[in-house]
Formats: sequence, C-alpha cells, structure tokens
Amino acid sequence: MLVVRPIKKSDYDALHTCAVESGHGFTSLPVNEELLTNRITHSEYSFSKESVTEPGDEGYLMVGFDTETGEVAGTTGIEASIGWDVPFYSYHISKVVHSSNKLGVNNVVKLLTFGNNYTGCSEICTLFLRPDFRKGLNGRLMSKSRFLLMAEHPHRFSKTIFAEMRGVSDADGNSPFWQWLQDHFFSIDFTLADYLTGIGKKGFIADLMPKLPIYINLLSQEAQDVIGVVHENTRPALKLLENEGFTNRGYVDIFDAGPTVECDLRNIDSVRDSIRAKVVIAEHSSSQAYLMGNTSFENFRAVAAKGAYDLASESVILSSEVAEALEVNEGDFVRLLAQ
Repeated sequence: MLVVRPIKKSDYDALHTCAVESGHGFTSLPVNEELLTNRITHSEYSFSKESVTEPGDEGYLMVGFDTETGEVAGTTGIEASIGWDVPFYSYHISKVVHSSNKLGVNNVVKLLTFGNNYTGCSEICTLFLRPDFRKGLNGRLMSKSRFLLMAEHPHRFSKTIFAEMRGVSDADGNSPFWQWLQDHFFSIDFTLADYLTGIGKKGFIADLMPKLPIYINLLSQEAQDVIGVVHENTRPALKLLENEGFTNRGYVDIFDAGPTVECDLRNIDSVRDSIRAKVVIAEHSSSQAYLMGNTSFENFRAVAAKGAYDLASESVILSSEVAEALEVNEGDFVRLLAQ
C-alpha cells in the first residue's frame, strides 16, 4: 500500500534519487544537497508550525512510501504563499491590435509580458512519481492528497491555487524557447538557468530578462511552437489538473514557456467533492475505492483504499490495515474522495 506522509530527514536519500530521476526542467527538485536538505528542514518546520491563520512562508513537502518495502515512490508538495522571500516570475500572453482603417489593415499581435502576478498564491509543485510506481491509483493519490489536505485545512492556503507545468525540452535539457532568449539576452544554457533557479539564485533573471513586452511573432518559429505546450512526460499531470477544474489563463513559464494552470481553492473538484466520515474499523466487502486522508495536519496521512461509506450515519468502515496506515482509531474522522 502506498501512503503519503510529510517528509522527514531520513528521506534525504530517497528525495535525492527523485531529483536525479526527474531530469531536466524539474526546477523544484535540483540535484543539490544543500537545497534538498533545506527543503526537508523547512517542510518539517512548516508542518509543525501551530496557530497558522493564513498562508505564509510555509512549504509542505510529502513523500509516498510503500508499506511493504518501505521504499519511497515519489514526492508531492505545496508552497503556501510564493513570491515574498524570493521573487516569482512568469510571462503573461496578451494581445494588441495594430489597425489602419485607411489601409484596411487589422493585425492582432500577441505579446509576452514579464511580471509577478502569482505573488501570494499557493503553488502545488514537486509532483514526481518514480516509473516503477506509475500504476493503479498511485498517481492520483500523490496529486490529490494535496487537495484533501487543503479541504481539511483551507486557512493555510490562498484563494488561488496554481501549478507550473514543465514545458518542452529534449533529453539533453535543451529548450527551444530558452534557446531564443539565450541567443538574444542571456549567455547561459537552459540547464544552468534552470538549476540556478532551483537553488534560489534568481538574481540573473531580474538583471538580464527583457523588461519590455516581447512580440511573439519576432521569436523563432521553434520558440513560438512550444509556448504553452506541456512536456510529454507531464501530460498526465496536466490532464488530471484540468479534470479538477484548473485552467490556463495565459501565463507561461519564463524558461521553457510551459503552461501555468490555476483554480480557486473552493472550486477544485476534489476539495468540493470530498466528505468527512467517522471511522468504523471492521472487515467489509465494499468494492468502492476512495482516496482517504486523516484530519491531522502535522501527522497527515493519505492512502488509496476501499471503504464502505454509510450516508445515513456519515461513517465509513475501514479495514484495520487501512486504519493503521492512516493512523486513525475507531471514532476518528477521515476525509474521503470517491474514485
């Protein structure tokens, strides 16, 4: 059984393995010991932080582990409020019309405008599932466990939730979009720029990034073709978020031009559709599968398992194995999301 829980210091080796396996373009998991260690430390601090009434500098990082082998299957995370301590940049796609009635000419031209419009929003990030575990409900659990946490503790997160999706790059980490920026404004390749951003050294962005809007039709055709296009390996994650109600509102990543998608917290399907139920521990024959999370924050646990929900009593029968994985007792509450 796969169980999602907050990361801890002893998970460092597993997190490093995920960073290596995630490959180029996965900015939130750079292969850097200091940064990965700091992320774990900050996550432990964030999960233990009490009396949180609004989102702040908290960063929540979780892992999914196999209860049979103890092996870590992947990671998933949430940043409660981004852009305050370290600037968060994005491009917004807008339109201008160049028109001349005298000449009978009307041209609609798209622009990329540099900005910090997601400052203060909560970001879902660092979703990576190792190849051997990409089966069953594991991917859904790793992604949607974050929404179960948000549904139970909404005051810790902002009204707007967003996610940056990895854009197009090849096996060597070359991005067609970045190649154009590199040729005209930068002198470093995509993998280095991506790595520097991942370790928090973003000063070069403000120093070198063009401040005025960029006319998209002046970019190379290769760069134009990948604006707003997701990396092949990220398509399932994007589809899952789109099914949750996330949509692209014209924002793209400044390095690889991958799409950014967003949704109001209250309108995320898994937040809106999840329900609370009192735990009854007993054997059952139900075939209904649920994503389940306990109601604790510091000791959050989530699994994908079968349960027998009774609407009249607002209770759910769980096997002892599932109850143990969720660290709940008879009479405790869990949050359920039917699959």
